[in-house]
Amino acid sequence: MPRLKRTAIAAVLMAAIVSGTAGWVAGAEQTAVTGPPPGAAAWRADDTAGARLPDPATADPADVSRFFATLPEDRRQQLLERHPLVLGNLDGVPTALRVAANARAIAAERDREAARAADPDVTAGGRAQARALADRYARLLAPGRQFLAFDPRGRGQIAEIHGDLASARKVAVVVPGSDIDLATFDRADKPEGTPAGMARSLRAEMSRQAPGVETAVIAWVGYTTPVGLGPDAATGRLAEAGAPRLERFLAGLAATRTGTAAAPTVFCHSYGSVVCGLAAPKLSAAEAGDLVVFGSPGMHADRASELRTGARLWAARDADDWIRHVPNVRFLGLGHGADPTDPDFGARVVSADRARGHTGYLAPGTESLRGFAAIALGRYAAVPCASDAAPGAQRCTHDLVA
Repeated sequence: MPRLKRTAIAAVLMAAIVSGTAGWVAGAEQTAVTGPPPGAAAWRADDTAGARLPDPATADPADVSRFFATLPEDRRQQLLERHPLVLGNLDGVPTALRVAANARAIAAERDREAARAADPDVTAGGRAQARALADRYARLLAPGRQFLAFDPRGRGQIAEIHGDLASARKVAVVVPGSDIDLATFDRADKPEGTPAGMARSLRAEMSRQAPGVETAVIAWVGYTTPVGLGPDAATGRLAEAGAPRLERFLAGLAATRTGTAAAPTVFCHSYGSVVCGLAAPKLSAAEAGDLVVFGSPGMHADRASELRTGARLWAARDADDWIRHVPNVRFLGLGHGADPTDPDFGARVVSADRARGHTGYLAPGTESLRGFAAIALGRYAAVPCASDAAPGAQRCTHDLVA
């Protein structure tokens, strides 16, 4: 009964917070971008491959991988030229082909926006916006950048590879939280709060700890994130739309993995941990070996066992992170459940000493970065566990090491 009372009080508090901010967040409520990108109908109607092409809305990534394994190179190139936007976002397509398709799709968007910027029939404001977009796309085309996804719809979605995915033995995927999109995922200002900045920092620390191990980290912005505080951040609506997209992306990585690469470690920040929590039951051992949530408002579960995942689950929260003030409840659609760092939840709690607020978990010199890199490398004995989370929590890897 006391717990029910606390839950009700917290829910009323959360409802008051959301309703109190509704006046300024109403305009920020987001429409989730789902389904395949534009061009899917033309893709389905294309018979140049000599066989029916995999449906980008329904095809299993493993089936897509098998289809392309038997497709001659000349027909692959035909599809690349005809349907770059669909090909670049189709999970299960070989990595090199997908990267080439996305480069072509980004270049096409750059050229389209550059033409709008020079069109006298477009308003002055429209031309300025087009110039900014053309410049943005041009920066994405800088030499060496590789993208596993690119979708210009809405606020834009993208996934960038840091490292050589083909040769990597250890792979990680970063799933971001609120306020991240095509325009902000790699911003130079406060990069530690962006998925691109997190990916670079994590890979650098992995290389420092294991200089002889080939690594790759993917900054995945494959769902529509909330903007600011308000109903989107307080409910699971956008996470419910994003979770199937994450599931398909990870299934595509598993289907195209080569050599001795291990299953990826998936790092889920803030609202991204809600996405990961909803995706967790569908992820196989080949798709996610470890799930790491940090700065989490909850995973839509009250116990780790409710996630029904075979992945090892880790959690971290900085003592100065404002997320600790968010009520850990689920009530009438509001809230995301228990705090994953709570001893009763059942995750392995990683030290976040020297982390910086809500976005500084992967900042250089932090215990969380050191621990996250060790997890991604599978070096569990080196993970600094939180000593104050619960009795014995400093031994949170005791069953993973000899």
